[in-house]
Amino acid sequence: MSVFKQGNVAVITGAASGIGRAAATAFAKAGMRLCLFDRNADELEAFAALLPAATRAVVGDVARYEDVERLRDTAYEAFGAVHVLMNNAAIGHGSKSWGARDRWAAILDVNLWGVIHGVQAFTERMLAQGAPAAIVNTGSKQGITNPPGDPAYAVAKAGVRVLTEQLAHDLRNHPGGQISGHLLVPGWTFTGLTAGQGAEKPAGAWTPDQVVEHMIGAVEAGEFYVYCPDNVVSETLDALRLQWSVGDIIEKRPALSRWHPDWKARFELYAAERLS
Repeated sequence: MSVFKQGNVAVITGAASGIGRAAATAFAKAGMRLCLFDRNADELEAFAALLPAATRAVVGDVARYEDVERLRDTAYEAFGAVHVLMNNAAIGHGSKSWGARDRWAAILDVNLWGVIHGVQAFTERMLAQGAPAAIVNTGSKQGITNPPGDPAYAVAKAGVRVLTEQLAHDLRNHPGGQISGHLLVPGWTFTGLTAGQGAEKPAGAWTPDQVVEHMIGAVEAGEFYVYCPDNVVSETLDALRLQWSVGDIIEKRPALSRWHPDWKARFELYAAERLS
């Protein structure tokens, strides 16, 4: 049974732009009632005004647990239930392995603690509904294959992956529980986090709408890892990258060997042989 249906209620964080905005638009078209959350008040309120009347907009910061509690209370007071919780809010990149402690704190507070706050604030109430529901947490390929260059973002998204795996396990083993957990893993997506102002979408990137369409289909099919390709990286290449990453551990290769000068060419040959 699909949770993305007319009359059901969706709560989306980071809803004013990017994937969150695309999800809200798609859910509204399906006849769902919406409670949208973002810390950009102007963008959120302008967007909410374009949606059906059964939409609530809550301004706040997912890094503040009390703000997420207020989001939960607003959703339940307005609609009495939540059938889809999408913990999606995130902030941009930029960190190094040492130094810039303030930047690390900001990224972890939103990208990891923001998801934890959503799970903590909503799950008990959603279980008590006794009805089918879904919690979708937005992760990243950077939290799985761990490319170098932005460790704080990768650490946060790796934490989201681990949290969501644990959550899905706990939900499926909860007596009488009817909630499923899902990890959304976008590929190269043209959003405010990845594009400069006024930039045109590169041919290789997916749009947020494509990500959301893929997500809805995957969740309805019962998939946990909603791993999105794009117009450059196929599902097959994604799988090879994942297998190679795990192989670093099994075969005792150097950390992040895909980018290591002694191993980069070996990975490229490994992938080419299997893609041909």
